[in-house]
Formats: sequence, structure tokens, C-alpha cells
Amino acid sequence: MYEHALATVRLKAMSNWRSRMDKGRLCGEPELVADLACAVGENPLWYATERKLLWTDITGGFLYRYDPKNGAHERFYTGRPVGGFTIQQDGSLLLFKDRGTIASWSGPDEITVVSEIPAERELRFNDVIADPIGRVFCGTYTEGRKGRLYRLDIDGTLTMILDGIGCSNGMAFTSDRSKFFYTDSFAHNIYQFDFDEPTGELSNQTVFYSVPESHGFPDGCTLDSEDHLWFALFGGAAIVRLDPKGRVVATIPMPAKNITSLTFGGEDRKDIYVTREGGLARTNIDPHAGALFRIRSKISGRPEFCSRISLTDKQANRKQ
Repeated sequence: MYEHALATVRLKAMSNWRSRMDKGRLCGEPELVADLACAVGENPLWYATERKLLWTDITGGFLYRYDPKNGAHERFYTGRPVGGFTIQQDGSLLLFKDRGTIASWSGPDEITVVSEIPAERELRFNDVIADPIGRVFCGTYTEGRKGRLYRLDIDGTLTMILDGIGCSNGMAFTSDRSKFFYTDSFAHNIYQFDFDEPTGELSNQTVFYSVPESHGFPDGCTLDSEDHLWFALFGGAAIVRLDPKGRVVATIPMPAKNITSLTFGGEDRKDIYVTREGGLARTNIDPHAGALFRIRSKISGRPEFCSRISLTDKQANRKQ
């Protein structure tokens, strides 16, 4: 009874905001492409070389791949929780795990880059992104404690950038590489920073967009070819498109409440892949919780950057 009343209040509160639905029909209908019951499906990333979509089930410790050519999907990694990953320039994956552990993975071989971060032993990484130079910005999270945002430089140096983060989440860079977007879900804010490409420094933090608490939480995000920011609305059953001034220009309804992240993929970068959580609590009302969806868009996305983190000779020779 209480949940029904709460849902009614939320829907009324969102009515004006949802008036910006996809009236221009930027997108087709969401299509179920991998009916996996991920506990926390996250970090979708298009692997252009393999022409496949990769994503993680964070708490399950699984990585999956989907092949749009034949519609097949498979689990290709099982281990500790992976909160995010990047694709290295050499094609290997850089995995960001719990306890602050960072490892390079290629096939069966896994090489530890950072064994752990003492301050993060009770936390895990949650969403990461490679920058234009190949550094990686990586945030941490756990329930009941504040997280941080770090920058992993190409030489393996790890620097804390921000502290006191409620839930570190989606990140993106503008096409001119001058701005950086960063999401703190629990603050309901997507922030914008000035980004200095040569040094990786962030400055001049401002609020780019605030999600009203009654609508849900901003989660993962990505930029399209027109420098419009798309973000997943966790708890709000939608993905949202913002123009460069932070105004809502389109809201795409999703057949699921807890949307976690999205990315552009496909040969023309016009397929939007959307991840979900909740696979461990599927119901008749929400039978596809934790699954992967795809939406065809009229707008193309931009390729994500590859990380270029160097491994020392000692690390390269220490395979797990």
C-alpha cells in the first residue's frame, strides 16, 4: 500500500518533467538483447576491435560480452567484484575491483597494477573512464561510507582528486576535451569541471544538472556526437538527454525502474546499450531485472578513449 502511494506521488511529480518525452523520436523502442539476471549490471563499453559490447555484473564478479552479429552473449570473466574497466591500447582490459585493487587482464593472464588502496579496503570501485591521454579517472563507493575520486596516471601513479563522495558514478569528456562531467548519485548532481588535458587536473567545479529527489538518481552517463549528455535515471525508469547548457531535451522511457548506465555502440555508434540492476530480485512485474537492452538512435555517439597505463617489467613478469 505504501509503495503504491509513493509511486503515485512520484509519477505526479514527474509529469511536467516527462513532458519532454522523446517527441522528436530520436530513439526506437527498447529491445531486450541479453536476458541475464545481473545483480548490478554496469559499465557497458563498446569494444570496437571485436565489435562486441562488454559490461560488468559488479557484485557478481562477472564480465559479459554481447555479439550483435549473431545475438549471442557469454560470461568471459569470473573473479572478485569489478566496479568498472577500461580497454587498454593493446586490447587488454584494465579491471578496477574491490579494496582498491587494479589489474590488467588478457585471456587467462591477470597482472596486478595496484594491489590495494589502504583507505579503500572496505570499498570498491564504481564506474571508471579513460581520458584522452590514457589516464583513468576511477571512483569508489560502499554503503554507509563516503567514497573518493582518483586519477590513475600512465606511469601507475594514483592521485586522489575528490573526497567525501556519496556514490561516485558516470563520467564523460566533451569533444573539445576542455570539460569533464562527473556524477555523485547520492547528491543528485552531475558536475562539470574545467579539464586540463596535458596534466589531467580538474578545476572550477559547478553543478551542470540536478535531478529532483522525487525523480530518482543520476547514474552512468555518456556524450553523443552533438555534445549532448545522456544519463541513466536510476529509480526513474528512463534515460535522459541534456543539451550543452544542461537542459532536458529528451526523456526516453525504459521498461525498467533501476537503469544503471548506457553507452553508444555498433558499427555506426547509433545503438544505445543500457544496463540494469536487480537480477537477484526478479518479479512477475519486472521479469527482466538485470538484463541488457538496446535502443536504436538517430544520433550517433563517440568512441570512448583507451587507457594507456604502463606496466613495469616487474609487473609484466608477475602473472596470476
